[in-house]
Amino acid sequence: MKKILTLILVSALGGIMTLSAYKLFLEEDYTNNSEQNTSSKSSVSYFPTSNTAVTSYGTLNAPDFTEAAENAVHAVVHVKNTTISRAPMTLQDLFMGRSTERAQVGTGSGVIISPDGYIITNNHVINGSQKLSITLNDNKTYDAELIGTDEKTDIALLKIDANEDLPFATFGNSDQVKVGEWVLAVGNPFNLTSTVTAGIISAKSRDLSGINSQSFLQTDAAVNPGNSGGALVNTRGELIGINTAITSQTGSYIGYSFAVPSNIARKVVEDIMEFGNVQNGILGVRGGELNSKSAESFEVNTTQGFYVSEVEERSGADKAGIRKGDIIKKIDNITISKFSDLSGYLSTKRPNDVVDLVIIRNGSERKVPVTLSKSEIMTIEFLDMQLRNIPSEVKERNKINNGVAVIKNENYALYKNLGINSGYVITEINGEVIKNVDDIMKLKLKYGDDLEKNIKKLSVITSSGQKESFIFR
Repeated sequence: MKKILTLILVSALGGIMTLSAYKLFLEEDYTNNSEQNTSSKSSVSYFPTSNTAVTSYGTLNAPDFTEAAENAVHAVVHVKNTTISRAPMTLQDLFMGRSTERAQVGTGSGVIISPDGYIITNNHVINGSQKLSITLNDNKTYDAELIGTDEKTDIALLKIDANEDLPFATFGNSDQVKVGEWVLAVGNPFNLTSTVTAGIISAKSRDLSGINSQSFLQTDAAVNPGNSGGALVNTRGELIGINTAITSQTGSYIGYSFAVPSNIARKVVEDIMEFGNVQNGILGVRGGELNSKSAESFEVNTTQGFYVSEVEERSGADKAGIRKGDIIKKIDNITISKFSDLSGYLSTKRPNDVVDLVIIRNGSERKVPVTLSKSEIMTIEFLDMQLRNIPSEVKERNKINNGVAVIKNENYALYKNLGINSGYVITEINGEVIKNVDDIMKLKLKYGDDLEKNIKKLSVITSSGQKESFIFR
């Protein structure tokens, strides 16, 4: 027994001596080596990294949409559009004496913008209507009068007569909207009245046409059929857009929707109320937005802005001294990174408005004031002809509903065989109504280099006022 106790005592004593030696001589060196290795590794950094710790998620404040939603739902209305369609007459219809006319009902949304009953909606919501009715959020229904429309911006203005002041939406400044800002979409999808969805501004100045004629706000707030014409509002309840379109293969929402900016919509309805039509202010330049490829083609060293390749004669840009090769960087403090930034802002302006351009010329920056021109000065080249928009007063005087005027014709075949010359008006191409030079641009974009061989029918008004159509075989 004494031997066993002696062995245990010696073992314990040996362990204590070993641990003490490790602590005294080895641990400090190991710690120092570890610190040196850690310091060596942390000094190599390949990417910027944030090491800030989130201490509490409970301190983050979620946005409160209740007040904005409460205000918006009372200003948004349900629009019902009744059209009459005519089906082909059948023998059964003939024998039974039945009419082939059928009433079709379409629905959408609208926004009350004044206490006396003016309502803004989309043109496609009320297009072709024989009767329009409006249902308010309190379920009261009124017949509506169509005041005017603008197909280009897809905006229409309606009016109802109520016996009392109506709740209305206040316009916000859509130019100040920022990407990432919270918004609400308010409307009547699938006939479900007073529906509110939330999202953020995903992008600005979106063009879906392919010809740089649009400048939408893009949002991920859910928008479906029936939302068209409804309100897009910010967290203060201010109207910053009119919900207009979605991109989807199914026809329903898949994550992106588009709204006409409120500054454009407000300007359109003000023009309709004051002038009866939309007054478009024209800068008078042609060209393209810059990127790496186009900058190399234009031989410039910047990839943002609008490159001026042509200046319209007698336009505001021409009179202000804008030249081919100038790069437009800003317009009234709005940065131009693509053409829809420029066209969208110009959509809020009228003829004779003055805008300040910041341009780069020969490597130096300068500020140039430009007085905007009327849209009638815009021309386009088409089949070796120069075409121009027709002033509204000329249309009224000559009872012309639509068309573009031929200013110059260098197409000898069209002149020799068809007699088309300056003074003619082209009203239809391939059965499609031509309203202005934008419609010609759409055709050029559609057919590209094969344009001439794809022209099958041309309708014109001659210089003597006769209507003629030519078929190409």
